[in-house]
Amino acid sequence: MKYNRRARLDTSQVRDTRRAGGGKGAAIGGGGVGVLGIVIYLIVSAVGGNGAGQVAGEILGQLGQGGQPATADNSEIQQNCKTGEDANNKLECAVVADIDSIQAFWKTELPQVYNKQYVPVQTVWFAGQVSTGCGAADSGAGPFYCPSDKTVYIDLSFYNDIKREFHANGGLFVDAYVLAHEYGHHVQDLLGIEAKVHTREGPSSDSVRLELQADCFAGVWAKHATQPGPNGGQPLVESISQQDFRNALQVAGRIGDDWIQKNLGNGHVNQNTFTHGSGAQREKWLTAGYRTGDPKACDTFATNDLG
Repeated sequence: MKYNRRARLDTSQVRDTRRAGGGKGAAIGGGGVGVLGIVIYLIVSAVGGNGAGQVAGEILGQLGQGGQPATADNSEIQQNCKTGEDANNKLECAVVADIDSIQAFWKTELPQVYNKQYVPVQTVWFAGQVSTGCGAADSGAGPFYCPSDKTVYIDLSFYNDIKREFHANGGLFVDAYVLAHEYGHHVQDLLGIEAKVHTREGPSSDSVRLELQADCFAGVWAKHATQPGPNGGQPLVESISQQDFRNALQVAGRIGDDWIQKNLGNGHVNQNTFTHGSGAQREKWLTAGYRTGDPKACDTFATNDLG
């Protein structure tokens, strides 16, 4: 994946609290994204709807150190992340570019497809622990969208965990896919889709449908990421290779419930406890979004064939 080296980056959509945090705390369930952390992340992401804040707070509130919201300091990324060329050379700048691209896409797409205005949200970068509208979270919970405060949260060390814990290739497009999935949850929140989540576990549960749709929305963004903007402006993302997409499919497969249960859990797969869907399903819906580029092709709530 390459970025347009002349494109300008907007760091205002990020709140960098890493230096204000308490440092890298003990990760849940062991080093990095442990099994417990993954399970909690799945539950929090899957709940959605009106009860998300309450349930997420109950779960995540047990994880952190009870600190106050961290103060953001964007001075470093403002200095270092100015152009797409910076994004090609620095991970932090690439993440800034991803956020800019994802939100710019939905700002145009949502009114056209759903007659709904897109409301931009910020992404908080943290290290170790963070206080959120959904409670206090440890980095072991993984990246997540909190519907209570309309914010995406990520400890950037998660990108290393993808390679170490999930034995996946990773890469800049994989990193972008992770963020696009979380912003997909924000789109669902704006559309009222999260409120449809009533069944939280099972192979065809509402939570699985919610997660697969977020994967599909991520694919839709990727399809359009390299295309000119609505006024013919040059896109932030210059190119996405076939290998980039294969790497993302690999990760999608390995963050499926079945792969996690088998390889990071007790070795047994129990579909009745699925919250995100199988690896094959996640690959299917990411591909569907990327192939069609149409958000309406992502209606996982209207099909009996989830894959």
